[in-house]
Amino acid sequence: MCDMPSADTTRVSVDEPEPVQPTKEDGVAANGSELIGGPIGRRALLGTSWWTPVRVVALVAIGMFALGMVQKLPCYDGAWFFGVSSQYTHACYSDIPHLYQGRGFADGLVPYFDKIPGDMQYLEYPVLTGVFMEVASWLTPGSGSIQDQEQWYWMVNAGMLMVCTAVIAVCTVRTQRRRPWDGLLVALAPAFALTATINWDLLAVALLAAALLMWSRRRPLAFGVLVGLATAAKFYPFLVLGPLFVLCWRAGKWREFGTALLGAVGAWLVVNLPVMFLAPEGWAKFYSFSRERGVDFGSIFLILSQRFDIQITAAAANTSAMIMMVVACGGIAALAFSAPRRPRFAQLAFLIVAAFILTNKVYSPQYVLWLIPLAVLARPRWRDFLIWQACEVAYFLGIWMYLAYTTSGDAHKGLPTEGYQLAIAVHLLGTLYLCAVVVRDVYLPERDVVRRAGDDDPAGGVLDGAEDVFVLGAAAHPPRHAAHLDGPHVEWGGHGTGGSSPSANKV
Repeated sequence: MCDMPSADTTRVSVDEPEPVQPTKEDGVAANGSELIGGPIGRRALLGTSWWTPVRVVALVAIGMFALGMVQKLPCYDGAWFFGVSSQYTHACYSDIPHLYQGRGFADGLVPYFDKIPGDMQYLEYPVLTGVFMEVASWLTPGSGSIQDQEQWYWMVNAGMLMVCTAVIAVCTVRTQRRRPWDGLLVALAPAFALTATINWDLLAVALLAAALLMWSRRRPLAFGVLVGLATAAKFYPFLVLGPLFVLCWRAGKWREFGTALLGAVGAWLVVNLPVMFLAPEGWAKFYSFSRERGVDFGSIFLILSQRFDIQITAAAANTSAMIMMVVACGGIAALAFSAPRRPRFAQLAFLIVAAFILTNKVYSPQYVLWLIPLAVLARPRWRDFLIWQACEVAYFLGIWMYLAYTTSGDAHKGLPTEGYQLAIAVHLLGTLYLCAVVVRDVYLPERDVVRRAGDDDPAGGVLDGAEDVFVLGAAAHPPRHAAHLDGPHVEWGGHGTGGSSPSANKV
């Protein structure tokens, strides 16, 4: 029988820092709180009721997800099935019902193993997403008309994606323990609600959010396994291993990075190897389709091809995107090594995924889901987050109105080409704005709201409070006297500790 701690042996830490309250440090949050009674007062009894931050944020996220489902009602009631442009004019398009029949699920075809009638031949999604889609098809009643089945399929997927939403909300709240209310940024993000059921991206987002939580709790193997699973569901999650590599290099945490890398590779192989060997042609379809896909919606390449009336081949777009991504990776690595203080893991993770989005040859509206949890961890400031979200909502409306314009024939209902190009530019500029703010926080740590609250890198796991062992540029020769900061200054672990907890001292 285990020994239960007694009141005499259990120590209550009176020095435990209090959770950060956004309504006390963020003007936009304070003003917005007037809708629910105003900022938290000094007599508020926090943590004494059932309504903990985790539960509140999770319920708000589920509520907003449900509102996003309501926004899809015009399509659910008919626009997906009758007419071409009505699903665009109502801005309620989703891939999910269309691919139920289009990718053979209605006919009981097995993804990757059975050929699909038509040009696609095999399912063009990564293996774990294919499994998710197949499980949803098993739960879909096979009776009734094809419309009834597609409606059921979308509803089943929506239920499964709602679970992913709750996971994302809970993991974001728990990753930075002293900032639980930052999770409301995820829960209330309008672009999240609007795009959550367009495709299956939330599966990878949820797995990556869980991975970041594990890393923050100093569990590198669990982190790696979850990153590997996330990469088996979507291509982008493996990118976070790049920033982690340079940060672990700067801190000398090679063992932890190696553990994470092995976990990621192992988990990815466990998911992919069976399909790779048993159905190699079907397994390779995702990669061949990604390589051969031409310039598509939302990219800088589409603006260039339309504005200058030039044909950009898939090969040229791939090469250009790769070059730009390599340059971006080099810039992020230089930032990681030369910043006056080691950047927070979430900051660089956001920057690398944002760089991938900005340089890609396609930007589907649901790709914003990749960035939302990372943006909240990297820059938990309501003003900047809402500016970016406004740009993404503008793009969300822009792409559907453009498709309505191109599919409505001579009626030309919607947004012409020039208007859609403006919507793309708004999306690109909004993302670049948030990237610029994060880079500024890296070079000026006193502007970083997380560090101003007295933390070092709460999502950094073993990096939190660790000493530097390799730096470049000005970071290698710090000034004799530190500049004055308004607020707490975090000193990293003492000499020789290599990872002690940070202590907050007034400058």
